[in-house]
Amino acid sequence: MKLCLPSFGATLILFTLWIYNKEPRFSPSLSKPSTKDPVQETFYDEPNIRYTMDKPIDNWDRKRGLWLRNNPNLASNNSVMVVSGSKLSPCKFPIGDHLLLRFFKNKVDYCRIHGYKIFYNNAYLEPKMRSFWAKIPVLKAAMLAHPETEWLFWVDSDAVFTDMEFKVPLERYKDHNMVVHGWPNMIYEDKSWVGLNAGVFLIRNCQWTMEFLDVWANMGPMSPDYNKWGEILSQTLKDRMFLGADDQSALVYLLLKGDKKWTNKIYVENQYNLHGYWLELVKKFDNIAEKYIEIEKRDKMLRRRHAEVTGEAKMRRNVVEGLDDLRRPFVTHFTGCQPCNGEHNVIYKEDSCWVEIERALNFADNQVLRNYGFVHPNLKDGSLVRPLPFDYPSGLR
Repeated sequence: MKLCLPSFGATLILFTLWIYNKEPRFSPSLSKPSTKDPVQETFYDEPNIRYTMDKPIDNWDRKRGLWLRNNPNLASNNSVMVVSGSKLSPCKFPIGDHLLLRFFKNKVDYCRIHGYKIFYNNAYLEPKMRSFWAKIPVLKAAMLAHPETEWLFWVDSDAVFTDMEFKVPLERYKDHNMVVHGWPNMIYEDKSWVGLNAGVFLIRNCQWTMEFLDVWANMGPMSPDYNKWGEILSQTLKDRMFLGADDQSALVYLLLKGDKKWTNKIYVENQYNLHGYWLELVKKFDNIAEKYIEIEKRDKMLRRRHAEVTGEAKMRRNVVEGLDDLRRPFVTHFTGCQPCNGEHNVIYKEDSCWVEIERALNFADNQVLRNYGFVHPNLKDGSLVRPLPFDYPSGLR
């Protein structure tokens, strides 16, 4: 039987018309792994698993490991989720909600640039654990909700990422389960409650953390010994002058007096600003920005425009290693400013908190806007932007 085939010329014409008129279709499977729940039962099917703080989680490593084996394309040793939050009710300070929105935008920008997830919570998951204690039940719930995530990165609502290119060196912490910014001499010698900061830290999604969160929480408002713990903390930490147990003092106490099971797995970091005290950092922003411009003037590859997703962080890292004090601080934390209620620490002058928060947010936003072709010319005014010329900043003097 003889088949009737069209001539080559006719075939070519038809194929050309098909190519130019066919709508492009992009399969989501090319960019996203399968997220279907497995048929096999997992810890989610166990009725005794609770997200609340009143019931401990046992064998979490085994339960999580089984879930990951059922979802192998979601497993990663370097996966990070930024976790933050604020209270649900409106801020008393007139610009408080505006500032919280901008703080949140900064975190979203950082996560988008690095491919991190973000969870922002504004509900009290444990009614007794409010204020600075509220983070602990949030972290436990996030671990259960995201077993695919290896590291949870808690960042207080009033902390700003001010080096948008920097990534936490996770390989440094392969033998640890918690990373907190602090100074060993202030913790172990001075026994100071400000020897570390509990507002920005990383914690691993594992059984150790499940148990550690329980121990930490048992020094807080859920504990019948809450008031007693306040007394113990004040007796142990000589510079602590307030009543009631707080999360930061409790963490310092656990490093001083806790079992080695906890202390051996907590890494006290101070080689970069995992937490940076704002009052010391904001005065450097202008000089830091000028130094980075000088570096880019000398390096054409750093001036080269690129997609946001393919940043030049690795290339720049080699150039800025020796900048020390003129290197962008990773996190600038506005401790004591209280942007939601406006009741900042009395040691801060008038509106210094709000002026410097604006500058820090614009300092960070300039690093984001650069990839979109714009810049804030004045760090004090985020409403002003201007387009950047090609090959910026090569033409600057």
